[in-house]
Amino acid sequence: MAAGKGTRLKSRRPKVLHEIGGQALLEHVIAAAKTVVPAQKIYCIIGHEAGRVQKAVERTGVGFVMQAEQRGTGHALQMVKAWFALNGGPVPEHLLVLSGDVPLIRPETIRALCEEHLQEGAAMTILTAVPENPHGYGRIIRNAEGKRVAGIVEQKDLQPDQLSVAEINSGIYCFETAKLFQKLDLLSNSNANSEYYLTDVAHMLVADGERVVALKAESVDEVLGANTIAEMMHLDAAMRLATARRLMAQGVTIFRPETCVIDAQVEVGADTIIEPYVQLLGATKIGIESRIRSYSVVQHSVLGDGVLVRNGCILDGAEVGDGAILGPYAHLRPESRIGDLAHVGNFVETKKVTMGKGSKANHLTYLGDAIIGAGVNVGAGVITCNYDGVNKHTTVIGDGVFVGSDSTLIAPITVGNQAYIAAGSSITDDVPEGALAFGRARQVTKTGWVAARKAKAAKQDIK
Repeated sequence: MAAGKGTRLKSRRPKVLHEIGGQALLEHVIAAAKTVVPAQKIYCIIGHEAGRVQKAVERTGVGFVMQAEQRGTGHALQMVKAWFALNGGPVPEHLLVLSGDVPLIRPETIRALCEEHLQEGAAMTILTAVPENPHGYGRIIRNAEGKRVAGIVEQKDLQPDQLSVAEINSGIYCFETAKLFQKLDLLSNSNANSEYYLTDVAHMLVADGERVVALKAESVDEVLGANTIAEMMHLDAAMRLATARRLMAQGVTIFRPETCVIDAQVEVGADTIIEPYVQLLGATKIGIESRIRSYSVVQHSVLGDGVLVRNGCILDGAEVGDGAILGPYAHLRPESRIGDLAHVGNFVETKKVTMGKGSKANHLTYLGDAIIGAGVNVGAGVITCNYDGVNKHTTVIGDGVFVGSDSTLIAPITVGNQAYIAAGSSITDDVPEGALAFGRARQVTKTGWVAARKAKAAKQDIK
């Protein structure tokens, strides 16, 4: 269910598109569901800003059901029933209902809920939890045996002998579809909000003597939603801490994990060290025995084994080979491919660059739209001039080339293998293999010039 506005967030963005752990709330729920059922059997009920929500998650392969008016959870399932009737497809025997704003739900819990539902032969199975403070939540009232559900009672309707009940309804359910659909048309919206509530189906099924059971989640955190930004950040912190613990359990050392921002998708190999105040974002993958030093930000990048990322580096959409050394304060922009054992050093920026094995650009350099071979040395202050004001052009540098400091290579240009570029050169033409190229004015030295200048200045002062 992903149709609501989330008005208490005070945000223009649909609630389910707010992010924690580097992904939208809805994306987390879909990812958990896809580990249990295939994407083609998952449907998102959308309504508020439906187009925006659909665009954000359609790449996951799920389907969509429209709830143009948001008239409650029961109404959302009425739209599902109408969708099946309209599309004429086979109606599933059982239906799992998840909330699009409960991002910490685990695949293991979803699977356990489905298994409990089938084993019990239940018409409805409710996922529950026991929070420290259940105030404000609907409570699960069990029968004398403790297995079956006798009812769901909202906070305002609790009787004195029910106030001590701590088990709450999570809003996540399994249904026998035929029995659910039979009851949906009987729902009433005679309540303060004029909405159709799915919890009323539980009362109807219990009244008919149907089997309604409940399963407690192992952790209350995984069934909690968020109605404010502050609550959402609580979930974000919980998810990131869980991610850090997962990585540490796999052999990753994370110093001061509470200071690091690590997205849920991130993968890190054993014996890699993550220092304090590091951000690892998006679909980042890091190999074994690497080290990411403090204040670096690595996003949607793939790093090999034994990579050293020194302090303050920023990587976005980059690929870094085994044993490479970056930084400090290097900036690798999208499509930067840094080869094994290469060095990209202090205040070096790369963009759409392929750098070969063992090549080095250690100081104050911009490399854009370039193909650089193996064993190349790029001196300090070198620039590949890739943009002519209209189009981007490519610089090709062969193996073993030495590019002297403060040189500019004006693309399109090719520098052959083992060539030398003299320091301070502006190179506009291709350089053959093994050649020396320089493009600068010849030095002129005037001996005694400083003394003559001072003498002239002294005469002017006397006058």
